[in-house]
Amino acid sequence: MTRRQHFVIILILGTLSTISPFSIDMYLPGFPAIAKDLHTSISQVQLSLTAYLVGISVGQLLYGPLLDRFGRKLPLYAGLAVYLLASIGCALSTSIDMLIMMRLFQALGGCVGLVAAQALVRDLFPVNQIAQVFSLLTLVIAVSPMIAPTVGGYATIALGWHSIFLILAVITALILVGVYFVLPDGKAPDTALSLQPKAVLGSFFTVLKQPQFLIYALVGGLATSAPFAFLAGSSDVFMNIYHVNEQEYGWIFAILSVAVIAPTQLNRFFLKRFTSEQIIFATLRYQAVVGALLVFGTWAGWYGQYGLMVMLFLFLCGQGITGPNASALSLAPFVRHAGSAAALMGSFRMGFGACVSAAVSVLHNNTALPMVGVMLTVVVSGLLVLLIGQRAVQHRSRQEDVNAPVAEVML
Repeated sequence: MTRRQHFVIILILGTLSTISPFSIDMYLPGFPAIAKDLHTSISQVQLSLTAYLVGISVGQLLYGPLLDRFGRKLPLYAGLAVYLLASIGCALSTSIDMLIMMRLFQALGGCVGLVAAQALVRDLFPVNQIAQVFSLLTLVIAVSPMIAPTVGGYATIALGWHSIFLILAVITALILVGVYFVLPDGKAPDTALSLQPKAVLGSFFTVLKQPQFLIYALVGGLATSAPFAFLAGSSDVFMNIYHVNEQEYGWIFAILSVAVIAPTQLNRFFLKRFTSEQIIFATLRYQAVVGALLVFGTWAGWYGQYGLMVMLFLFLCGQGITGPNASALSLAPFVRHAGSAAALMGSFRMGFGACVSAAVSVLHNNTALPMVGVMLTVVVSGLLVLLIGQRAVQHRSRQEDVNAPVAEVML
């Protein structure tokens, strides 16, 4: 593979992965306008975000087996077509219930990009390059928070919030063209894999029995769900508490997205000196300390708008490091079931994200505490899972070493 081919493939995989981030980030500045136009509250509009995350979580489980059975491209075409139709439905929504339903269908279609991109990384690149490739993908994905809210803010002011979903439909149509003409096919269809429920569940169970996958998929799911608390609560915090407008909020979101981009490239540097396991452990401890200061300072009233932005920036720096390493460690043990593993990993992340966004909506109290409190909770939970999981695996390994000579004697 030439450097040019390498660049083009990563770019297309990155754009596939950005479908869902764009779908989430781009309409955030439009929350107040949507609430006013549909005669509802911002907390109800936040549920459309929760519906989207639920759709991603469920949809990835469906696409995993399909990508293994039919190859990567056919399910991609089908999912992206569903996304296009649902995006138009979102633009035509006349009630919050209709918008929530269309967002669910939009997620069920668009999430194929997340699963297919991760499975194709496993197909097209050697194992020792996966973490670095995921870091590059994260760089492409991280650009979307810089662009999407800003574009969404200007589009809402100039054309109304409905235009956001039409723009998303056009972007996805362009991605579909790139997938068809440029992206390699990846792993061939495996006709031996059955799509019967029993067989599908068996594939998922095979993946879940792998301790390395289970630990790092759970850790990654918990730790990387922290930004979803920010996504769910930031528009309310900055636009209703600090009274910034749609365009200003877009720029705030863009500035904070740099916290994800820069560490992504630092991760490539760290990987030359440390293992992914060491990097994740250090990053989660860092985020736990910063998160505790963020929560306590918010409760004590230490931070104004700019102080809160600084602390959020410092906290979010960890996301660009934890995500790629957790993904690489989760998928490394698999070849045949890479699609199912990617689906489960993505489902964990979006499932936690849906719970987190719903929690911020339920705990809404016109302060920033629900947002920052949930962010700290999920990071600390991820750190605890990592500590407990690693000790359990080490204990199991020691037991196997002790029992091995006994088994040999008995034989």
